[in-house]
Amino acid sequence: MPTGRPIIIGVNPREANLKRKVREHLQQLGFTRTQEGALCPPGKGKEAIRALHGAQREERLNASDRFIARSSAKLMPFFANGGEVVPEKISPVLERVSSDTWQSELFRLASLSWSVPVSNGFGRRLRYLVWDQANGKLMGLIAVGDPVFNLGVRDKFIGWDTADRAARLVNLMDAYVLGAVPPYNALLGGKLVACLLRSRDIYDDFASAYGGSTGIISQTEKKARLLAVVTTSSMGRSAVYNRLKLDGTEYLKSIGFTGGWGHFHIPDWLFIELRDYLRELDHQYADQHAFGQGPNWRLRTTRAALKALGFKDDLMRHGIQREVFISQLAGNAAKLLQGGSGKPDTQSLLSVGEIGELALNRWVIPRSRNRPEFRHWNSTDLIDLYGSQARHFSAPSHSVSGRTALSLCAV
Repeated sequence: MPTGRPIIIGVNPREANLKRKVREHLQQLGFTRTQEGALCPPGKGKEAIRALHGAQREERLNASDRFIARSSAKLMPFFANGGEVVPEKISPVLERVSSDTWQSELFRLASLSWSVPVSNGFGRRLRYLVWDQANGKLMGLIAVGDPVFNLGVRDKFIGWDTADRAARLVNLMDAYVLGAVPPYNALLGGKLVACLLRSRDIYDDFASAYGGSTGIISQTEKKARLLAVVTTSSMGRSAVYNRLKLDGTEYLKSIGFTGGWGHFHIPDWLFIELRDYLRELDHQYADQHAFGQGPNWRLRTTRAALKALGFKDDLMRHGIQREVFISQLAGNAAKLLQGGSGKPDTQSLLSVGEIGELALNRWVIPRSRNRPEFRHWNSTDLIDLYGSQARHFSAPSHSVSGRTALSLCAV
């Protein structure tokens, strides 16, 4: 029986609906289009970047609803009040995080408080809790994992061509989580934590865990050395990572900016629909996501789905450039990464404790005297950083003190 609705021939309703969702989502984020059809972000300042990540962050928090409700009361005592921090006595130590432990839960809870969602990493991973040994409280987080395969500014700095990169990428890692938690961040603790990338501790841990690594692309056995770690700022140009020198040694070096390409503006729920669409088309990228099947799978999958829907590649260019930094753990890192021979020169590597002492005198103690308001921080203020999930937090139980917590750590 006629319905009175017009009959449209040649239009796939699912495709039309998915294209509409993509357009509406980007409009809600505030993106506009240039005359050439490229995306134009609503702004490039820190507040604009936080706002652009807002939907993704809320999605991550909602997905962690049960975890936050279950773990928050137990883990909140590990965060310091300002009055519990004595800058002159801060003593950083690293604890390696293993999966399915209370330490891994603490790492997850702390990282969920950050305004820009962090990656889960992939492949080889080393995750750390940075503790203040003086009071047994959490100072910050470090996580390094397998590097992004395509990063032009990094490859240009090192001097890699495609073959060089494939051969020697195994000797490099990305720091995908790196920073201090309150109130240590107010004391420039982020600078201290970032400097720990270039520590004897992390160099030795990598050698122990991955010294006999398999190449990402070649799948051949290689004797890997951690020669350098690359990290990118989350807020454009970084005030925390710039000018990181201690006792004449450069701990992080700025090497340029990313091109503003990526997929952070495509949230998980939309990515799942795009992937299902590719699966319907029997596209190879729909399920090609196991480690070793190629780099940047999510980026390539998103791009393939958008192209199949008729969008241009420009939709992946969000326009938010991030500053890229490299920490060279060996004095001859550049030479070895370029294909030179010899052993890594690691004589200048210091221990976490030695780096901590230098960083305290360089940044933390002077900041504490110039900006003493950190003392007013209450650990319960952290709850406000969890958005809609803050309702799950109750007054933290102090049945486990910070000092007791530290005694549980293998430090």
